[in-house]
Amino acid sequence: MNKHTAPITPDQRRQRIVKEVHARGEVAVDALAERFDVSGMTIRRDLQDLADAGQILRTHGGAAANSRVSFEFNFLKRERLAAREKRAIGAAAADMVKDGQSVMLDSGTTTLALARRLKARQDLTVITTSLPIASELFGFENIQLLLLGGFLRHDSPDLTGALTLGNLESLHADVAFIGADGVDDSGNVYNASPALAKMLTTMAASAKRVYIVADHTKLDQRALVRFGNLRRWNGLITDVHIRRAFAARLKTRKINVIKAR
Repeated sequence: MNKHTAPITPDQRRQRIVKEVHARGEVAVDALAERFDVSGMTIRRDLQDLADAGQILRTHGGAAANSRVSFEFNFLKRERLAAREKRAIGAAAADMVKDGQSVMLDSGTTTLALARRLKARQDLTVITTSLPIASELFGFENIQLLLLGGFLRHDSPDLTGALTLGNLESLHADVAFIGADGVDDSGNVYNASPALAKMLTTMAASAKRVYIVADHTKLDQRALVRFGNLRRWNGLITDVHIRRAFAARLKTRKINVIKAR
């Protein structure tokens, strides 16, 4: 701030900080301190007050707009939940993929763990709605990457919508690996989003073999929309922490339960 201009109040400074954060997406403490001619400590207090009020999000060394950071943070948070179990599930699922096959992967963090185990496969075609999976596999000459079109969801880095559905209906894959928000003891599989559930149903119908990949925290749970049943598909790939009684109930319904170790 020009030292010859009239001073502004702390409230006015915080209002201007909010505008700057949303205009730039992300700002640093040092830059704000210089901009408003105050100490870094003053800016840190301003940022904390604004974060407490829900107007911005604090980052290491500065602040960012809510929508941008929450988008990234929520995905990373989901990825870290049961991370070891997801890696094990991803490895077990990757063992079912052979060179030369076509593979559909939905946009979950478990399928991202699976994608990381496919990099050594040869002549592989990966079809996905997930931007993180596309980024993970980009540049590998042994993998043909088909990113389905559609609208980018507001709360997750993946694609959905009529264009996505239309593209899926014209494709056929050797195998699909699909995540779930819940699996009940009758083998019903759930997702919290009606639009996403419809897309997953279409994805399952477009593959010769279908596996649900879900860690133990998703089991014996339900969500808003039921989009299929494990008895129609090739099985559930989960981790060793699945409760014995729950696994037994699925097996009595002749559902294939694969425990990743």
